[in-house]
Amino acid sequence: MEFDFPGRDRLESANDVDVSDLPRAYRVSRTRTQPTVQNVPEASRTALDDIPKLKNLEPGSTVGITAGSRGIHDLPTVLESIVAELQERDLEPFVFPAMGSHGGATPEGQREMLRELGITPERLGCEIRSSLAVEEVGTDSQGWSIYAAEDALEADAVLLVNRVKLHTDFQGDIESGLCKMAVVGLGKQRGANAMHNAALDRGFADVIPEWASVLVDETPIVGGVGIIENADERAAAIEGIPAADLLEEEPALLSRSAEFFPELPVDDLDLLVVDEMGKEVSGTGLDTNVIGRVWFHGQAERQKPSLTRVYVRSLTPPSHGNALGVGLADLIHRDLASEIDFGDTYVNIVTSGEPVRAKLPFVVPSDATAFVLSASMTGVASADELRIARIRNTMTPDELWVSEPVAEELADRDDIEVHEDQPWTFDAEGNLTMALDSAAHD
Repeated sequence: MEFDFPGRDRLESANDVDVSDLPRAYRVSRTRTQPTVQNVPEASRTALDDIPKLKNLEPGSTVGITAGSRGIHDLPTVLESIVAELQERDLEPFVFPAMGSHGGATPEGQREMLRELGITPERLGCEIRSSLAVEEVGTDSQGWSIYAAEDALEADAVLLVNRVKLHTDFQGDIESGLCKMAVVGLGKQRGANAMHNAALDRGFADVIPEWASVLVDETPIVGGVGIIENADERAAAIEGIPAADLLEEEPALLSRSAEFFPELPVDDLDLLVVDEMGKEVSGTGLDTNVIGRVWFHGQAERQKPSLTRVYVRSLTPPSHGNALGVGLADLIHRDLASEIDFGDTYVNIVTSGEPVRAKLPFVVPSDATAFVLSASMTGVASADELRIARIRNTMTPDELWVSEPVAEELADRDDIEVHEDQPWTFDAEGNLTMALDSAAHD
């Protein structure tokens, strides 16, 4: 599929603004004091001691361990450590993808997603079983079928492993974490599709706890290991929870996680520039809690931040063209548009249930075009008044470039350091040349 998008000359001649009219750019960084797990392998092993049913397994028992599709920094180490500990207990662990329809809803695609996240049989020291086969294990109060992976049902025990954090679709006592891993992860594509349809009717906050309770009763789930991350994407805590206590204890982990949530240091912007979106960054490509846009049927919108326009420059390679969430942006770079695999994206959208997140935004041929046109799309009287911020992705909003009006607002904050300033600079093709940080993809 090819589109004939207009070029720079055509679009940038639509108003009288030039890049030289933009306010100066200031590089700023935010510092936080936050807890960090000093020994992730030891903490991962210790967490298993809080799950009594693991201690009661006979030697040689198989233990299926979930692995999701998110880019959780310490997840490979956590999984590797858990596998080693279980093997030392004479158990036979294996890991299986637990990611709904991600990876194109194919066993090969999901295995590849794990590989790109650093989760491989060679590193883990155990088998990875990748199948999307499921069985119905029960129904909810409204008659919806609840599914679980055959790989999980064939194991003697199942251990849920996931990060506990704010969800991008809804708010509740239980959001993204171990219960959701049970419902969506164990459910594979079919279960994820059923759950999202049920949630469109009743809401996620009701459906996920109810379905998790059924799965705990009807599958070999023995408990879970929850990872809480700090704003630097490092483990702040690693906790083990018995299966019987998941619904009661996970809300406390969510509350602790919310204290470290990485959010923008400013609540009011005319234009947010995001260098990359992707599935390993957030399930929605762009974390809705960071950009203040949920745009999901039946769910309340965030009160802040208030972003008039969002421009996204690229799609991460591990996304493999899955651009779910692209519809949350107002403008995207032409290169991003050309990378979209509409098959994978649409399958993921059908599974998750909200088509607005797959809508193709306004496509621009260059970064400069997005900046120039924003002066006509944000309601500012003059281009030099534009409130702009640029971040690498929604997981890393503490290192950013901002325009002068924003820098002036942040200058007096104790947690903000304002570094050098310069004009916004672009190459001959109109793309940004300013390094965001050492990890930026410019």
